[in-house]
Amino acid sequence: MKSFEINGKIREVTGKKDSKKLRGEEMVPCVIYGGETPVHFTAPFSEFRGLVYTPEVFVVNLNIEGKTYQTILQDTQWHPVEEQLMHADFLEISEKKPIKIELPVEITGTAKGIKTGGKLKVNLRKIKVKGLVKNLPDTVVVDVSHLDVGQSIKVSELNIDGVEFLASKSSVIATVSVTRASRAAASASEKSGKK
Repeated sequence: MKSFEINGKIREVTGKKDSKKLRGEEMVPCVIYGGETPVHFTAPFSEFRGLVYTPEVFVVNLNIEGKTYQTILQDTQWHPVEEQLMHADFLEISEKKPIKIELPVEITGTAKGIKTGGKLKVNLRKIKVKGLVKNLPDTVVVDVSHLDVGQSIKVSELNIDGVEFLASKSSVIATVSVTRASRAAASASEKSGKK
């Protein structure tokens, strides 16, 4: 997995009043869970831009006053109106302990059904998986080049060594649906076949 770095400072005081003051200074209140005790810290919003405005998933190295924590971004809370990150939760990870995370789906290839007028519909943009960090890919690559009109790919068809898919096995990732153009092409080929 790709890595990302954020520098922060320990929060001595926690609570609503302190959090509001920090947000006014464009600092984001954060917590790291998963270790012996939760670690409360702050980091400038500017350091989060490359992390929160992308579908990619990163191992986040948090440098907090000389100590480094290897984490993943677990949750974010945003202001309901303004584009302001209100809070971020991180989960400390271990090389020996599996984690649950949503990985982005990367569609590759051009489906056969598209060439005959079908339309590719992607139903899952992210898939929840479980595995050791060293086994987790940056994306779940799904090749759709073999799909014809009316065919689909389900989670049960995926296989990545060392990764368990937590989404329902019957969940459809992508399908090539019938369109007017594909119906017209099919009826035209039937008519030419009858002659």
